[in-house]
Amino acid sequence: MDNDVYGHVNNVQYYSYFDTVINEYLIREGGLDIHAGPVLGVCAESHCTYAAAIAFPSVVTAGLRVAELGRSSVRYELALFDGEADEPAATGWFVHVFVDRETRRPAEITGRMRAALQALVNEA
Repeated sequence: MDNDVYGHVNNVQYYSYFDTVINEYLIREGGLDIHAGPVLGVCAESHCTYAAAIAFPSVVTAGLRVAELGRSSVRYELALFDGEADEPAATGWFVHVFVDRETRRPAEITGRMRAALQALVNEA
């Protein structure tokens, strides 16, 4: 499904890769419970710049860092690489607002989740 009629990964898949990379990290390192946890992350904004084509069955390698960490939101920066390539095939950013599962109102990022996100803060 990744490749489109032009024989390369379709642009919409890159956003799916971004989402997968972020959520896998949040689940593993931040303890995010996507099924029953009291807080969830909602995408408020995203962007992708394409530099080169990737085609299935290439292995996509991703880089993830946190550019801004607020009280209830986080802005990630991502890079997608075709396998072991030195230059990214795509770069982008993605903003999560953490909200209460029931009320959908912003929820403060605390504890293990904040620590996991802080570990990715770009200090440069």
